[in-house]
This record gives sequence, C-alpha cells and structure tokens, in this order.
Amino acid sequence: MGRGVGQNNGLSVQALLPDHSLPLLVKPVQPGTWNVEALHALADECLHESGALLLRGFNVLGEQAFQALVRSFGHPLLNYEFGSTPRKAIEQGVYTSTEYPAHQIIPLHNEQSYTLQWPMKIWFHCVQPSAEGGETPIADSRQIFQQLDPALRQRFNDKRLMYVRNYGNGLDLPWEQAFNTEERAVAEAYCRANQIAFEWKDDGELRTRQVCQATARHPVTQDWVWFNQAHLFHVSNLPPAVQESLLAVVDDPLDLPRNVYYGDGSELEESALAEIRGVLEQCTVRFPWEQGDVLMLDNMLVAHGRASFKGPRQVIVAMAEPAQE
Repeated sequence: MGRGVGQNNGLSVQALLPDHSLPLLVKPVQPGTWNVEALHALADECLHESGALLLRGFNVLGEQAFQALVRSFGHPLLNYEFGSTPRKAIEQGVYTSTEYPAHQIIPLHNEQSYTLQWPMKIWFHCVQPSAEGGETPIADSRQIFQQLDPALRQRFNDKRLMYVRNYGNGLDLPWEQAFNTEERAVAEAYCRANQIAFEWKDDGELRTRQVCQATARHPVTQDWVWFNQAHLFHVSNLPPAVQESLLAVVDDPLDLPRNVYYGDGSELEESALAEIRGVLEQCTVRFPWEQGDVLMLDNMLVAHGRASFKGPRQVIVAMAEPAQE
C-alpha cells in the first residue's frame, strides 16, 4: 500500500510500532522538504485502510502552522458544536484538547459519537509533549466492533442509545458553553434541527435527550464500527466516591449531569459496559508524542483518548468534514 507510493513522492511510510497497523508513520524522505499535494495523495490512499497517520518531521509547530496544514486538505474547519467537555478556541477551527485535570484519564471515544452528526476527520498537534505520560491512545473501531460479543453488539444496535444531559449548576458545562450562545432561542433551534429533545427545568437550567446510534457503517469503506460513548457517559464511568456524591446531590437519576440509557429509556447493563471497557483496553495502541507531531485520524475508523500526565502539555485539535448518520 502507501509505503512505495509514499517514497516515490518524497514521503516515507511505515508502521510506527512493530505489532500494530496503526498509526502509520509518515515522514519526509528529505527532512523539512515535502510536497503538500503528495501528502494529500498519500492520505487519500492510506487513511481509509489504516485509519491513523502520524505526520512527523513536517516543520509544523504552533497554532497557525497547524491550521494551515489542516486547511490545505480543502475542507472548512468545524466549530465545536454541542460539546461535552471544556476546551477553548485558539484559532478559527483550532481548539485546545479537552481541559480535564492532568491526573485524569479520558477514555477512548470517537469524537461526537454521542450525537447524530460528527466530523469525519480529526487532527491533533503536539505543540509541547508532557514530561511524563500525556499520550493520545488510539484504537481501531472496526476491531472493537469485531471483538465485542455479537449478542451485545446486536442489542445495542437494535435498541440504540439515549444520552441525557443536564447543564450547569456547577456540575457540568453551562448550556451557554455547550451551544456557543447566550440565547435560549438559539439553543432551542439547534435542538430542533438536530432531533434533540429539550426542556427548561424549574431552576432555569436545560436538560436534553437524544437517541443516537451505537454502531455505524463507514460511508466509504462500508466497514461496521463501534461508534458511541455509552461507556464514557454512563454514571459507572465515574469513581465510586464521585458517583455517591452526585447521587446524594440530585433527587432523580435523570438529573445527573450526564448519563446514558438504551433508546427506549431502559437501563444499560453494567456487565455490558464492563465488557465494552475491557475490549477497548485490549485494542488500545499507545505511543509517545514528539514535539511537532500531527496525528490525522479518520474519526469513524479510529477512537482516541488521553492518558494522565505530569508537567506542561499542549496538544491542540481541529476537525473537518461533517457527516451524519
């Protein structure tokens, strides 16, 4: 596949890790010298097979250089709409990665797979690797799908998933941040346009419900992928002490900041979530960042997460090519 083609166009391609097909490591044959059209051709050839390209040695460092590289692929960069985690815009279409405390791990997930629309491409750029930890682990969503028990897979596929979110109150993102607006009418219009049920509660805060896919089929490769965030949104993802504290604060489980149910509102089995988390761990690929790296993912084919870390770390993100179920 891409190895020979890449070398012929001034780019070398090889597996980064000996026992894994992803990510593919892409480097200029002559350091610092590369052709943008050759890179685009290589991505077109290799990304749908591998799902992840690690671009190293391309003299990209910082927000503007990263933005220029990503824009060169020809698609407008997407805003972070209906977000579920805190992050800041630093250039148009370029954001900080999720701003959770350094000691926390972010489980594997496909970006915005808790909605009915998502980016097909997502890029990460390492401006500053951390002194310790801080990897962006990845996993093949096709492999995850294949390794899950077929009965579990079928049940999730048939019943779908309902994500319930309660904004604000110091427990989760304010609705103004999630919807990028201060106006209720704008948030309501977004919900109506995207099949999101909403209600304003007596305390003035917003609750939303949305029924979404658990699996999906890639529009180009036709591969089936595991494509949801049930394991991440479910209350069982929280440490036991945090679960107990939250349940003590809210009168009704539906008032939890976020939770997920089957599409008909019935409870997910914790045994199923434990199996899903186990398969995700088995499929995880980890590698250390180097300053200047750019990781390009097909967001449907490859999930990503974040390891805990020590010391300063800056990894920024951009997304493009909206798709929907």
